[in-house]
Amino acid sequence: MTDETPPIRKIIHVDMDAFYASVEQRDNPDLRGKPVAVGGSSKRGVVAAASYEARAFGVKSAMPSIAAQRRCPDLVFVKPRFEAYRSVSRQIREIFARHTDLIEPLALDEAYLDVSEDKQGIGSAVKIAKAIRAAIREETGLTASAGVSYNKFIAKLASDQNKPDGLCVILPEQGEAFVATLPVRRFHGVGPRTAEKMQRLGIHTGADLRAMSEEWLQRNFGSSSSYLFKAARGIDHRRVNPSRERKSVGGELTYFNDKQSNEELRAALDEIVDIVWRRIESSGVQGRTVVMKARYSDFRTLTRSKSLTRNVADRPEFSAIGHALLDQILPAEMGIRLLGLTLGGIDQSGQNDRTGAAAEPLVGVQPSLPFDNIEN
Repeated sequence: MTDETPPIRKIIHVDMDAFYASVEQRDNPDLRGKPVAVGGSSKRGVVAAASYEARAFGVKSAMPSIAAQRRCPDLVFVKPRFEAYRSVSRQIREIFARHTDLIEPLALDEAYLDVSEDKQGIGSAVKIAKAIRAAIREETGLTASAGVSYNKFIAKLASDQNKPDGLCVILPEQGEAFVATLPVRRFHGVGPRTAEKMQRLGIHTGADLRAMSEEWLQRNFGSSSSYLFKAARGIDHRRVNPSRERKSVGGELTYFNDKQSNEELRAALDEIVDIVWRRIESSGVQGRTVVMKARYSDFRTLTRSKSLTRNVADRPEFSAIGHALLDQILPAEMGIRLLGLTLGGIDQSGQNDRTGAAAEPLVGVQPSLPFDNIEN
């Protein structure tokens, strides 16, 4: 592939299909076959998850509920039941654990597995992925998609390739060519703003990105250059880490039109509270520090934070602290193009048993292991 040879491992990325919405359709037969959105239906509500029937109308997660309703007038809103989702997630985790102890959850509905040395001695990563997907269907009544490859980056890309209820296998000799065909917006870590910048620079696919030198990437993308250079070549040396600690949970939104009035900024912050608190509940973490981020129309960025002597108690308290931080910068005469909230000071006690993981750079080494029989 390149002069830099990554450690060879057998990695599976399992991603449940429309997880929250699928649980709701499973538990309520009246919802099956209908466009379903998990989330609030109020004007300030946000879609947490959408069924595939809803996605056919363009309904997506993190979309304002009012916009989702316009796209799909027959959309059925269901309030989220996080304890039910956590219960199913524990079932799925138990299925994973039958095959390996190297499990790195990313959220309730997805995880990386390193099956280089699988417990059952199956020897084939593809056979293990098939067994896991069959067990999930039989024991939970839900479907999962899986990507099988030699590193985490490509396995995650592959799991999305044949959704829903699909399996995609990318062998070591296929990795670079596979990445070359993909739009760069599908790369993990390439957000809307970076994708937009890449488009302006003429970078649309992995092949376009691979054609750029590391020096050029450094000039245009700074600290992300090393990651982008390696990703375009299918290189990722990260290990599957079952004991990663999450340091923060947050989210931010960039607005097409700057927000200026106190009322619209407070409404915008309410939307972010919905998004971030959903992630907090999904990941099961607790923390004592709330950080608000704001970026003005001239791209000047500032943060405000408040730390408690205990963990933030609940959503109302998280929202109240966020609004108190926002009030510190009002009125925003220049206009604000980005708002964000983060829960930090995470309580690490018991975190090894909780789902959710923060972003990790492409670092780390692991002894090379055989990749025999992956295509079997």
